[in-house]
Amino acid sequence: MDDLPPRVATDTHDFAPFIRTLGRGPGRSRSLTRAEARRAFGMVLRGEAAREQVGALLMLLRYRGEVADEIVGMIDAARAHAGLPWIFARKVDLDWPSYADGRTRGLPWYLLAALLLGRSGLRVVMHGPLGGPGRANLIDTFALLGITPVTTPGEAETELETCGFAFMALEAFSPELAALLALRGVLGLRSPLNTVGRLLDPCDAAASIDGVFHPAYIELHQAAAVLLSRRIAVLKGGGGEAEWSGAKSLLLTTGAGEQVWPALGVVGKPESPAPADMVAVWRGERTDPAGEAAVVGTVAVALHAVGRGGDFVACVGQARALWLDRASSPGNRQPGAPP
Repeated sequence: MDDLPPRVATDTHDFAPFIRTLGRGPGRSRSLTRAEARRAFGMVLRGEAAREQVGALLMLLRYRGEVADEIVGMIDAARAHAGLPWIFARKVDLDWPSYADGRTRGLPWYLLAALLLGRSGLRVVMHGPLGGPGRANLIDTFALLGITPVTTPGEAETELETCGFAFMALEAFSPELAALLALRGVLGLRSPLNTVGRLLDPCDAAASIDGVFHPAYIELHQAAAVLLSRRIAVLKGGGGEAEWSGAKSLLLTTGAGEQVWPALGVVGKPESPAPADMVAVWRGERTDPAGEAAVVGTVAVALHAVGRGGDFVACVGQARALWLDRASSPGNRQPGAPP
């Protein structure tokens, strides 16, 4: 079969050829093809690979360096195993992955940006794990805003129609992938599954906004998006999330090329120490210039991603208007929004 590397006489397991292909050594090993990666990761998700083989696969892929064909093959397998895409009566406008564990970032200001976009009339689906050592701020914010992560397409459709925003818990639509991501604590390192999760696009949205922690991953994500025929905007975001603080200039990469957006001129870091303080900013009960700038900057990037805002000046201007008008917007009511 063209999606299974050749076996040798010493192989005692169908998965062994994939490990050998990746790990034979200098001059003899190679990356997996898209078809091979799809077959290998499908076996992993179905529990057909030994636990030792799963760890070997993930760490060999990491050590060799992630390549687009392998990542896309793994995405093919993950989407097929989870029964994706979730299809709705009306198209989702923006796919928003949230997979950073939060250990290097503060409050999830990007969540307020997503809510604001939903309030403006866009349909935004965010997805990611609920578990993990750094997701507490996000989960606490959900609770304060009355947001319940959705577990079925029907629940997602209801939330999108009600407020333009839905959060799909990875544990609900792909528990196997969620469990594999949790191996980071066992292996001590991230794996290519972090990239796979960010590029899942479970609802076949019209566009995606994607944050990476290391700039080197920007090219990889764009290359994968080309193979998947996706429209995507990639940025180096706070803690790896799709968030722009506005404090520094931004390199924004899309299928059309690179743009450098200037800083928004805000000095300092957000002053809100806890999710409750951030929610108070959202409700207009307190101010936080740096936090509000992060919301505005992130909304501007998202507007550019979906083709609604135009250039930098237009996107930022529209984002600021949405933020200032959030209490009086005639659009869908958002959870926890000001009355």
